[in-house]
This record gives sequence, C-alpha cells and structure tokens, in this order.
Amino acid sequence: MSRIGKKIIFIPENVDIEIIDNEIFIKGFLGNLSQKISKEFQLKLNQKELSIIRNQENKKSKSLHGLYHVLIRNMIIGVTKGFQKKLELVGVGYRASYNGEILDLNLGFSHNIMIQLPKELNVEIKSEKGKNYIIILKSYDKQLLGIISAKIRSFRVPEPYKGKGIRYLGEEVRRKTGKSA
Repeated sequence: MSRIGKKIIFIPENVDIEIIDNEIFIKGFLGNLSQKISKEFQLKLNQKELSIIRNQENKKSKSLHGLYHVLIRNMIIGVTKGFQKKLELVGVGYRASYNGEILDLNLGFSHNIMIQLPKELNVEIKSEKGKNYIIILKSYDKQLLGIISAKIRSFRVPEPYKGKGIRYLGEEVRRKTGKSA
C-alpha cells in the first residue's frame, strides 16, 4: 500500500475542485490546472478533503497511487502559492534579456539563443554590476516550470573545468583539475 497515496489531501479555502469523468480541474487565484486520472482510481471529495482510492491491487495501480497524490497536491500548491526556479548565468559575457514572451540568451556562441516562453510563465532577470545574471522563472504549473528551466539549462550545461554555464542558483558544480605540466 502506498503511504503517500493513502494520505488525505486538504484543500484550502480559495481553491475550487471539480471532478468530471476521472479528470480533476483545480481553480485558484493564480490559474487553472487539470489532470487526467486513470480509470483504476476513484476520487472522493468531502467538503475540504480529497482522497484517492485504488479500485485494483495490481502493480501498475500501486505504483501510480502515490504519483497521482503528489501531482494533485502540487497543483493545489501551484494555484495558491506558485513555484519558482532561479537560474544563474556563469561566464564572461553571458547575458539574458526578456521582452514580452521571448527570452534572449547570449551564451558565447556566434549567435544569440531566442526562446519563446509560454504565457503561464513569468520571467524576471536580475543583473548587478560585477555579478552574474540571474533568471527567475515563476509559474503555477510545476511540471511546465521544470521542463522550461531544464531546457534553458541544456543550452550551456556547466562544464567541470572552469564552471562556466547555466546552473540553478545554489547548485555546486564538481570541479576537475586541469592538465599538470
């Protein structure tokens, strides 16, 4: 039995939940999210509590039980508080700018990298003289936020010799020693 899946999800006051044909719709003041749930599960909504009940005891449904619990809980947290990730550009001349819906990255290539970001994502760029650029991504959708931040990071993954690249704020890069003469 899944320990996480058995737990009851408590719903805050300002969140509306609607269940239609094994699809859950969650509305909050930050946005609206939806998630399809497998037919092997049943969702029970009592006042301000939500529980996920397994209909079958096979291996697949046992493995998905905790997953659906965490997905729904993250959706509730997202529409009430939201999520954020911070990326740091480490390297000489690495710059970022954001205008409207296009993120423009200068990462030492012969051309700039331009990414069109979805409207669910809020972007803020901090730049101080003598410090690295910091890109702050905010969204109510945790999955989308993780995908976009991983995509941005993949353009210039931190290299182990000088440590240049895009890294999450606070991430430690294991450094290697260079050649010894």
